[in-house]
Amino acid sequence: MNFALPTLAVFALLLPGFIARSRIKRIERQSLDYSPFGQIVSEALVWALALHLLWCGLAWLMTAYEPRPEVMLRLLGSDTARQAQSVEAIAAMAGPITAYLGSLLLFAYLMPTALRRLISHWRLDSHRSRLSPWLRFSGAPWYYLLTGADFPRGHAPDLIAVSAIVNIAGEAFLYTGLLSDYFLDPEGKLDRLVLREVMRRPLAADKPEHPGADGSPLLFTDRFYVVDGDYFVLRYSELITLNIEYIKLAEQAA
Repeated sequence: MNFALPTLAVFALLLPGFIARSRIKRIERQSLDYSPFGQIVSEALVWALALHLLWCGLAWLMTAYEPRPEVMLRLLGSDTARQAQSVEAIAAMAGPITAYLGSLLLFAYLMPTALRRLISHWRLDSHRSRLSPWLRFSGAPWYYLLTGADFPRGHAPDLIAVSAIVNIAGEAFLYTGLLSDYFLDPEGKLDRLVLREVMRRPLAADKPEHPGADGSPLLFTDRFYVVDGDYFVLRYSELITLNIEYIKLAEQAA
């Protein structure tokens, strides 16, 4: 019995499912997928079955080729003679089978990517959506926190303000600014934040209990000073605390 042929056939059948599963997920980890093996295989099987049913139906409608599952079943069996018959049948249809698998792999790559973008665009994965239990990207917590993706469509924040405490030479400083971008490490952990319009102050210079010398309360700019530069990078490993504020700008009356 030739074990290579059934293994290759199973791999070709399941490959679209694994591709579709990986493309529809929004995962911040870039190194390894530590999902349980049974979960990975079961999700890939469901995707592969759905894709093959769809593609077989389209192939039958558009090309009049009738699916022949018995060929694949004989190839997966233990009878060497039947395996040889299946190989001959597959060789006779090499062109259509190549077109079938090639187009299906391309579709398995592009369709989930487009579907994921539509889910994010229409906020179907936000925690307020009824479809959230099925469509939420559980492997991307920083995406929801740092993009405002949990807000309903049309109510997303215009700006995201970040305040962080950093220990510099034994003294705590408070940095605050507008989030411009963020980056993750290969393990999916937050690596650095890119801010603009940054200001800082020593944490000890908190809101004073008493007003200024002239009796007027101290202004925000009396305690903070502007950090020169277009962008300021904060490394997450150096932060003590992190505060996120979502800002929605008021619309001007016409």
